[in-house]
Amino acid sequence: MSLHRLTKAALAAGVLAGLFAVPAAAAGAAPSTLPADQYTLTANYDQFDAVNNALVSTLGTAAVHTVMENANHDRTALPSSFSVAGLSTGFRFDSDDNSDCTNYPQGITTSRDAVGTANGGNYDGHQLVAVSWYTKDGCSGDQSRSRITLVDWDSTYPNKYRKILLVEPTGTAASPDFKDIPVHAGGMSWYGDYLYVADTGKGMRVFDMRKILKTNNGGTADQIGHQTGSTYYAHNYAYVLPQVGTIAAKTTSGTNLAWSSISLDRVSKSIVMTEYTCPSGCTDYPNRAPRAIRYPFASSGTFAATTTASQALQLPWYKLNGVASHNGRWWFQSSGQKQLYYWKPSAAAQTFAWVSSGESLSYWEDDTSADLLWSLQEGAGNRNVFAVTQATYGGG
Repeated sequence: MSLHRLTKAALAAGVLAGLFAVPAAAAGAAPSTLPADQYTLTANYDQFDAVNNALVSTLGTAAVHTVMENANHDRTALPSSFSVAGLSTGFRFDSDDNSDCTNYPQGITTSRDAVGTANGGNYDGHQLVAVSWYTKDGCSGDQSRSRITLVDWDSTYPNKYRKILLVEPTGTAASPDFKDIPVHAGGMSWYGDYLYVADTGKGMRVFDMRKILKTNNGGTADQIGHQTGSTYYAHNYAYVLPQVGTIAAKTTSGTNLAWSSISLDRVSKSIVMTEYTCPSGCTDYPNRAPRAIRYPFASSGTFAATTTASQALQLPWYKLNGVASHNGRWWFQSSGQKQLYYWKPSAAAQTFAWVSSGESLSYWEDDTSADLLWSLQEGAGNRNVFAVTQATYGGG
């Protein structure tokens, strides 16, 4: 399946920008190694089985291809004014989502993460870009819920996307229900059938892409969960994705991790995470050096009941919203500095100019074209989702 490309004008702008994709400055410092055995995960993929089975029996499920056949939002092209070195392709959400002051895009992953390059990177017949969002209770309110967006990314299908609400099962098998998940959803990784969403102070929440539930999209915008009989509402969403398990993080280093962003490394079959921290002066974020930790999957393709990190790093950079790793190489995105950092062991780190309001990163493997790094911007009115050639940013 072919990857969507930009217009000739937009590509020309990207190529021109790529001519200047030299490091903005030497990074000066590089990550240092921490004891990996101080960082562990405890996995439970069956946490909500009883309630979820009851919900599936009551509501029924919709396969990913069915969700996409009912996609109801049009994505648009990147604006001609958008330019970043190595630009390959990208899109924007529709005008309402681009300007919405109550919803903010954060994490990004793709069906290439889920299945690799086999069959053109298709999951259930679709090549997809997935983005996580958090919702505020009003433009200036607190976080109230989270959702994902599935975006068709193949010329075989229309330029459409669909929103799916993330929910946590509640109640009992006899009386199943669900509620909102008010997490920041700062990072997201898709591996096999499982979707992992960062939960800042705890680790990750796990969702099964085979268990998307069908809900009644009527009612009022504030209604969530069971109403009467077999009627379930979800803030007017037609689909919800219920949590199936939890990946809880623990450290013996004395300072708990802040799970600000995550991404998948298919080469080493692991998820990597990093922290958003400040050198000083922050009140909402830790004031200390950030870390990056790698957690390997078991041979089953899921996390073992207990997993010990295989790599731990202390980082010299701050305000990190994105991380990616592939074949021993690392990228870190700083929204605070508008920079992208590249590093691999035994080599000098490099710093590149980057976009404003940058968020997560995702590595896109490609058998026939250049490998890419996907990313996005969260700022209202400027929500560009884009991919750049990874080699432009030190990847080689």
